[in-house]
Amino acid sequence: MNETTAQQTQPRPRVWLITGATSGIGRELTLQALANGDAVAAIARDASSLAELAELAEPHGAADPHSPHGPHHDRLLAVPTDVRDEQAVQQAVQRTLERFGRIDVVANNAGYGLFGAVEEASDAQARAVFDTNVFGVLNVLRATLPVLRAQRSGHVLQGSSVYGQSAHPGVGLLAATKYAVEGLSDALVAEVAPLGIKVTLVQPGMAATPFLSHLDVAAGLGDYDGTVREVQKGIGELPPSAFSSAARIAEGIRSAVDSPNPPLRLALGSSGASVMRAALEARLAELDHGQQVADAVDG
Repeated sequence: MNETTAQQTQPRPRVWLITGATSGIGRELTLQALANGDAVAAIARDASSLAELAELAEPHGAADPHSPHGPHHDRLLAVPTDVRDEQAVQQAVQRTLERFGRIDVVANNAGYGLFGAVEEASDAQARAVFDTNVFGVLNVLRATLPVLRAQRSGHVLQGSSVYGQSAHPGVGLLAATKYAVEGLSDALVAEVAPLGIKVTLVQPGMAATPFLSHLDVAAGLGDYDGTVREVQKGIGELPPSAFSSAARIAEGIRSAVDSPNPPLRLALGSSGASVMRAALEARLAELDHGQQVADAVDG
């Protein structure tokens, strides 16, 4: 095989736009994409964290400008952006296009958790978690989908979790945001499929990331000590083996992006998958149990 033929058959490096790129799964996804020779527009609110990511992304003494992958710094665009700010997101996408010319994968990863009983969460806390986890997702979609539609190609990765299909005491508001993302994604996948755009909901279980340490916690009410606080205690007592590594989760996400037929829902972690399966089976059982009442409404 001559050099020209080899260049023609070599897969084209992808361009990723990753929100929440400086922590947890987003960080690992950024580093792995760069190590694979892809380009990344890394988006996060904290400019200093992006600077640290850029330093970490460049292997010490290992970047060869003559290698097929080239130096990492040529393929990393760090853009301080708050996904809650629609105009800022639009500007970040424009900078990505000016630098790389296209976007192949949109990883809607930015988000955080709110822990507490549904009643305990204040209005401000509830609105804040929706602003990032739902309206931030919508801001990114409105900014990137015109690009993907014009290309007639692209893959949108929607950050969900085990709480997109199940919930337990203490995670009602977090689950509400993930259920919202799953609902809009169920519609989105059919809307954009004829345009050559793929959609995957990423559903990791418990992950070894800073997510739990960054939780917003609602003020407690004593009546929920036997439910919410017991769950909180149980989570705190989980062994390290209960948490999947962010690196392996990122590898699972990349395998879906590499697939010619990626799933709409991508469960990552056997324990989370088991929880979601149990929740789905319970819903089906409830539906079967109420079938006679449901049928009686007809006619």
